[in-house]
Amino acid sequence: MLDKLMQLSLKNRLIMALAAAATLVFGSLITLDLPVDVFPDLTSPTVTILTESHGMAAEEVEQLVTFPIETVVNGASGVRRVRSNSIQGLSTVWVEFDWGVDIFVGRQIVNEKLQIIRNTLPEGVDQPVLAPITSIMGEVMLVGLTSDSLSAMDLRTLAEFTVGRRVQSVPGVSQVLVYGGDTQQYQVLVDPLIVASKGLTLDQVLRAVTESNVNATGGLLIDSGQEYLIRGLGRLRHVEELERTVIAARDHVPILIEDVARVVIGPAPRLGTASINNEDGVLLVIAKQPEANTLELTVEIEKTLEILQPSLPDDLVIHTEIFRQADFIRAAIDNVIHALRDGAILVTLILLLFL
Repeated sequence: MLDKLMQLSLKNRLIMALAAAATLVFGSLITLDLPVDVFPDLTSPTVTILTESHGMAAEEVEQLVTFPIETVVNGASGVRRVRSNSIQGLSTVWVEFDWGVDIFVGRQIVNEKLQIIRNTLPEGVDQPVLAPITSIMGEVMLVGLTSDSLSAMDLRTLAEFTVGRRVQSVPGVSQVLVYGGDTQQYQVLVDPLIVASKGLTLDQVLRAVTESNVNATGGLLIDSGQEYLIRGLGRLRHVEELERTVIAARDHVPILIEDVARVVIGPAPRLGTASINNEDGVLLVIAKQPEANTLELTVEIEKTLEILQPSLPDDLVIHTEIFRQADFIRAAIDNVIHALRDGAILVTLILLLFL
């Protein structure tokens, strides 16, 4: 059989040469478009459910939030395992589906199940939300931000609302998590003695602050065939507007927030920090979508940061070299290329030697 194949090849040299060339070109094109990653996605299709329960201890979160969610998603179509984690103020439930289940179908199934318990959770618990689609190998890049002139709060604000949102818009990016810096807050520092002296309670102050930052609608005014929208504009834009919010009235005299409290812009209590080259800064953890090409996505993220750089403060430094999954992929590809090159040379030498 082998002899006949060799004789056929020798008799049709041109055809065999053209077939070999076509195979080489086709294989090269397929290789160039082949998606390359560090490891294949080792996780089954998983949907993550996050539920914030402010002020609850871990035991209450487990009993009142996590357990009802686990109960309602258990036994859903295609679900093979449900895992959870309950900590203070946060419930996380992972719903794992059978291999081969489309992740978008799984998210639809989970979302339909959650509709059953949305109105049965305790008061004060946020509605369950589905986390973005990611995998355990999804962290493709870490980006650090440092600046000598910006404060930790300004740097965090810039990272969250400017850099992070711009990177989030890159196709293939699943989510951008921000660590480090100080989170900006509008803080109302109440003096309890003054509140008591004016016959008020802390609940009244809290209610006034909560209800101050809203717009209201007053319907329509029809005049001469024209419709005019009536709106009550109460959305706050400055600290001074919050200070002038009315809490209550005593003898027809309004008592404002500034009469009983001091309103400032300050940092929220820190729960962690980020260090870039032994310097305090802000760290952005960028995760990709499961089907995204890591090499192409890394190039797009770096291009986006280069375009954004001129609009940022002059002394803001963007560190893109902290961690890039693409570097490991390129190193692995180089190793494969070197091994193929050395193997081809050895095979050629052996063939020349024996022929």
